[in-house]
Amino acid sequence: MAERPPNLLFIFPDQQRWDWGPWNEQLDIRTPNLARLAERGVRFEHTITSSPLCAPARACLASGRNFWRCGVNDNCDDTPLDGPFFYQNLRAAGYEVCAVGKVDLHKGTAEWKTDGSSWLDQWGFTRGIDNEGKHAGVVPGDEVPAGPYMAMLHREGWADAHVKDLKSRHYFLDTQPTPLPEDLYSDNWIADNCLSVLEQVEVGKPWFMQINYTGPHEPNDVTQSMWDSVQGRQFPGPVDSTEFEPGDHHRIRQNYTAMIENIDRHTGRILDAIESRGELENTIVVYSSDHGEMLGDHNCWEKSNFYDGALRVPLVIAGPGIDGGRVSDALAQVNDLGPTFLDLAGAEPLGDSDGLSLRPVLEGRARGVHDYSYSGLNQRGSRGASSSYRVIRVTRFDVVCDGRYKLVVDHTEGRELLFDGKIDPHELTNIVDSEPEVADRLRSALARQTSPGAGAPVR
Repeated sequence: MAERPPNLLFIFPDQQRWDWGPWNEQLDIRTPNLARLAERGVRFEHTITSSPLCAPARACLASGRNFWRCGVNDNCDDTPLDGPFFYQNLRAAGYEVCAVGKVDLHKGTAEWKTDGSSWLDQWGFTRGIDNEGKHAGVVPGDEVPAGPYMAMLHREGWADAHVKDLKSRHYFLDTQPTPLPEDLYSDNWIADNCLSVLEQVEVGKPWFMQINYTGPHEPNDVTQSMWDSVQGRQFPGPVDSTEFEPGDHHRIRQNYTAMIENIDRHTGRILDAIESRGELENTIVVYSSDHGEMLGDHNCWEKSNFYDGALRVPLVIAGPGIDGGRVSDALAQVNDLGPTFLDLAGAEPLGDSDGLSLRPVLEGRARGVHDYSYSGLNQRGSRGASSSYRVIRVTRFDVVCDGRYKLVVDHTEGRELLFDGKIDPHELTNIVDSEPEVADRLRSALARQTSPGAGAPVR
């Protein structure tokens, strides 16, 4: 690695599925900055979220623990403050630990503060601005802002128009542009905050920056320029879908693409700013997401299910010391990222982590670090203080993958499903009865993670 500790730039969109990137030749998606990162770095083909829902996924990220030990079931829970969190270890190692955007570690408590200071210090950050997600901003903050983004819109005189627009939208079908000016659109504002916070960091001091974008999470609000940029482009429709008309799916996918491309535009701006500081050659860039988005596959939307559209996420890592220019088939999980950051920084590892550092894979010293990857969810059907105003369905399942096969224990429906990703990439055929030996092997692996002795939370 570099002689001095590397800077760590972590680009973390909300709800970007694994296949919606420049590596998918079936998509007309224009993300040149992400494409360049993938070309000079390592792209992990088999990365899954530790839980396909915002709050537990981010609790697993911060703690390095798997879903069953992270202390968060669903979006009603705050991440327990007793940690430990990898951010704290980076701070102890002398890093400036920064965050902007939707950190989302206090999902059950709508408490960002209008300056965005939130609980940043307790989590381990040294500076930053924690803001509301798309829905969270308009639920408690339509009249009195609870966070910095809505406070800004109130100051600028755009809060009423924004709240009216979001509350009137169907979560996916309404694809018309937002009334907001370009500079007040959430992800544009978050990127500007990133540049502002980075300017406050002393050049030469090692830093970690986590950019938590609110897109491409629904609703499908995009600016006029974003909307214009995807008109005339065609996208494939969903798999195993009977909902909506083809034109509806096409417009939904146009806007989803526009949000990802907008984030990529900001990636270029931020990399340029780092280069102007003279720090780009000593900066490791990590691009991933908390969970995916179903986009209508199997008549499912958003996340909170076990199909690949919700479970798999992109993961690209590029920078000094990394044996780049390749695609890795190593299994990876979102809760591996904290241990990886700490290893790259030379910081103290998390003492109670289920995630593992991916550094051996990045440096070409190992093909993988996991035999299995895991995910789970226990969505209890209620709404957290900062969640949206719609009904949330009850969903509970556990998942184990080995890179080819995926076993799902669906507690809600009282069933098991086994998919062979090699011959059935769209997960249309349940083979649990025809492949008993595979199912038994994966059951045993899952039991080692979810048994009471492994620390599974009370459900």
